[in-house]
Amino acid sequence: MIQRVTTPALFPPPTYSHASVVEAGTKLAFLAGSVPLDAQGGLVGEGDPVRQAQQVIANLEEQLRAVGSDLAHVLATDVYVVSQETSVLSAVWEVVEASGLSTGPHSSTLIGVACLGYSGQLVEITATAAIPEEA
Repeated sequence: MIQRVTTPALFPPPTYSHASVVEAGTKLAFLAGSVPLDAQGGLVGEGDPVRQAQQVIANLEEQLRAVGSDLAHVLATDVYVVSQETSVLSAVWEVVEASGLSTGPHSSTLIGVACLGYSGQLVEITATAAIPEEA
């Protein structure tokens, strides 16, 4: 159902694939950005990008569950981090790796940005996922 492709002519990525290919006819979910808010709308992990990344992953799992999918079926993500420091981006990426998103591995882009939508927000992840057929 999902073919993960690492292009031999390119430098091998550490924990993600260059592309994910899904056969036509597969149901896909395009998820809005998962943000570090709790169920009441409060910011989780103020000033702490690692804690925010953990909350973002937890929220992403809820989004996936709601559409009948899970982290293993994520095809691609964009990971946004408010920072210009590669060490901060790397720390957030370690949370992504530990989450199970890299099991595929999925295709991903890690992006340092100036700001995100909520006051104090440091991390956001958008995702595209396949929805497995019911058995």
